[in-house]
Amino acid sequence: MDGLVSGICAIGSVIIFAVSLQWDSALSATSVLALIFAGACAGFLVFNSHPAKIFLGEGGSTFCGLMLGILAIISGSKIATALLIMGIPILDIIWVVARRLIQGKSVASADLKHLHYRLMDVGLSHRQTVIFLYLITTLFGAISIFSTSLGKVIALLVLLLVMVILGFSLVYIYNNKKHVRSH
Repeated sequence: MDGLVSGICAIGSVIIFAVSLQWDSALSATSVLALIFAGACAGFLVFNSHPAKIFLGEGGSTFCGLMLGILAIISGSKIATALLIMGIPILDIIWVVARRLIQGKSVASADLKHLHYRLMDVGLSHRQTVIFLYLITTLFGAISIFSTSLGKVIALLVLLLVMVILGFSLVYIYNNKKHVRSH
């Protein structure tokens, strides 16, 4: 979706910056790298918002994920923070791959069953869907700023629960809307 990766990476980089300040000296190289990446993503987002004029593509989105992972490791925020920031996209992929395997389809097959498509199916616009996913990323990322290690593990479990509830709710709402339209 237009603006989704660049926006989540900008949010994630700012959160990694904030977490790195808790243990690192102010404006160290790792903190500055997180801010630089946030600025690059935010600058790209200007042209990548819906309707996008430029696109990241597979290579760009993979690079953004790699950068978030590297920044999380070198900044001291570690894996739990990266998982909280990227939790929704990671859980969405797990959900979609599991569904495809259960249905006997190729995991590489394309469909419109990802979370963002499901949100649009139940009536959210493109912009509302992206903003909703930004808010979830910001909420769980902010938890990582203020939490201890145990708090981050609990937040990861809550994130998993939120994703399961959201997934089942969206499928239920979509099926009810489809059922109402067919009658």
